[in-house]
Amino acid sequence: MTRLLVAVAAAVLLTGCTSSPSQPGGPSESADAPTSSSASPTETTPPPDPGPTPEVGECHRLTFRQAVAVGTRTAPVACRRKHTAQTYFVGRLDLTTKSGFTRRVDSQAAQRQMRRACTNRLPQHLGRTPRELRLSMAQAVWFTPSPDRAAAGADWFRCDVVAVAAPRTLLPLPRRTKGWAGPEMCATAAPGTPGFRRVTCGATHAWRAVSTVDIAGKRLPKPGAVAGLMDAPCRDAAASSASDPLDFTWAQEGPTEEQWDAGQRYGICWVPD
Repeated sequence: MTRLLVAVAAAVLLTGCTSSPSQPGGPSESADAPTSSSASPTETTPPPDPGPTPEVGECHRLTFRQAVAVGTRTAPVACRRKHTAQTYFVGRLDLTTKSGFTRRVDSQAAQRQMRRACTNRLPQHLGRTPRELRLSMAQAVWFTPSPDRAAAGADWFRCDVVAVAAPRTLLPLPRRTKGWAGPEMCATAAPGTPGFRRVTCGATHAWRAVSTVDIAGKRLPKPGAVAGLMDAPCRDAAASSASDPLDFTWAQEGPTEEQWDAGQRYGICWVPD
């Protein structure tokens, strides 16, 4: 048996998105908001436009950059057409603090609310357990109205499912994602090596993700501690998937600091495929 390496490799993480125009990224929702103009005494100023509220089942044709960029806004497309995202939940933001102040839609508290709601509901939508989804390329992303539209009364947030086909590339989705298994996670080379790229198992690949190992604690342990924690579970997972239980190879990949901060509290076990 061979433990090839202890790897710490950056995964493709899709984080929640908000359309704050003060951040870099795609086009802001505020770009098409009505502009104010001088009104005569006999004219009335129209109320600010909160914009449309998303609906569950809508499809969007997002690029990878749009899926991760702050400020993304795209109109829905027909789900029979090519699309890379589908809305599976629309919720309402809680923007009022205990002191009676109103939070911004791009506040950390709002982001935490969306992250919990969207990630907790994705397994049910896809019909998979949270642990199974760790080995899938399907992920949740989330969006809010722009601050201008939030000030006009928009308080929704939108959860979309996407699937990463390869680095910086989204996979076209089926017309209906409810109950969709999603693509499994594979790689072009061993994690931690120069040729490592995370891809779907339907693409050309050399390694397959077979198991995950929970890592407890509020802070990410040192790499040596993570390796020691993952060693036995990954060895067992590799042995159970090998044709010869006495001759097998595996690799283990601990989370990076960025992944840990984004909520990934587990490492991944890999075997040659």
